[in-house]
Amino acid sequence: MTNAELTKETSAASNIRRIAGMDEEGEQLSEINPVSSPLGGAAAKSHSHGAGAGIPDSSRAGRLTSYQVADFPAITGREEDWRFTPLKRLRGLDRLALDGAAPTVEVLKPDAVTIETVGREDARIGSAGIPDDRVSAAAWGAFAEATVITVPANFDGRSEEQVTTVTLTGAGHAPAASHVFVHAKANSDAVVVLDHRGSAVVSENVEILVADGARLTVVSIQDWADGTTHASSQQMKIGRDAKLKHVVVNLGGDLVRINPSARFAGTGGDVEMYGLYFADAGQHFEQRIFVDHSVPNCKSRVTYKGALQGKDAHSVWVGDVLIRKEAEGTDTYEMNRNLILTQGARADSVPNLEIETGLIEGAGHASATGRFDDEQLFYLQARGIPEDVARRLVVRGFLNEIIQQIKVPALEERLRDAVEHELKAGSL
Repeated sequence: MTNAELTKETSAASNIRRIAGMDEEGEQLSEINPVSSPLGGAAAKSHSHGAGAGIPDSSRAGRLTSYQVADFPAITGREEDWRFTPLKRLRGLDRLALDGAAPTVEVLKPDAVTIETVGREDARIGSAGIPDDRVSAAAWGAFAEATVITVPANFDGRSEEQVTTVTLTGAGHAPAASHVFVHAKANSDAVVVLDHRGSAVVSENVEILVADGARLTVVSIQDWADGTTHASSQQMKIGRDAKLKHVVVNLGGDLVRINPSARFAGTGGDVEMYGLYFADAGQHFEQRIFVDHSVPNCKSRVTYKGALQGKDAHSVWVGDVLIRKEAEGTDTYEMNRNLILTQGARADSVPNLEIETGLIEGAGHASATGRFDDEQLFYLQARGIPEDVARRLVVRGFLNEIIQQIKVPALEERLRDAVEHELKAGSL
């Protein structure tokens, strides 16, 4: 089987200034859907903090946002946002009181970076995003204290010794809530690692605020023990001429569901979102990405790669990119690749792109799921490399594209070792 036969891609990337059939006002659609329309009436959503405009459920432009869990209906599993998630394995994060102990927090940081434990009344909490699903809103209503990491203005933290590492260790299987706030002030340059370990049933909200001119890398590692359930909403706001690199690594746990959402607050913003996941038998790893281009001349790149092995290993990747009417000059591309290593594993991959203006630099998406490339294996074996070693080399090379984006040598080495451990555990 050739690469062309293995890979199915949908791509709309281009470098043109105008999309055919669209003008400065976007595609010429009919006026807002009347109640009699299939997309009108009850099918349309409103924001809890402002009146909606009849946007259908399928559009991220009309996603309900609220701090109140009561504003979100009970989850049935029929909703687009939850149709892939095994609800029983949420362990009550959507419906029970989240009164268990939150993960403990340990911090290793440079002197200039500050760490605070604050109450929910702190004015900074909520400045980077608003919950947009029931589980996130439940955690918002339940957390008692938040961990705030502040990178000072003009801080230069590019060296490995200047990395801030926040280790969050699960405190047991009672449903719990957690809240983390990361603030990179103007013109700073820093790396923050959120390292999740231990056993937990936890719903987490992470806010990431990148001020004007700042450059921030946030790495969220989910290396949980077996049996852990973790839902994390990670809301990001990127300022003018700021750059955020966001990396998600899913390795351990029973059900891990990460929702990174990036929004631009000023022109010239740049976000790179990377993801790596390695699902073993029975594990469910779900990643739902949202990039909201609402201001002109911003750039986004999304690249997620995953490997799966074992019976009922399941990954879900849903990538939503919205280019609003006012976001002229947008340049965006999203891609997901999945490598199926054994029978019985399943990967669901859904790229979505909404465009409301034709005056953009480029927009596109791609998705591919398949098994080993026979030509690559043949090439390696023809040079005397045994088949089992050749297979491991292919997987390492496939995932290393994501690992090498972190730019922290010790952390990259740890992740390469973790991939090697997964390969040995799967007898590959």
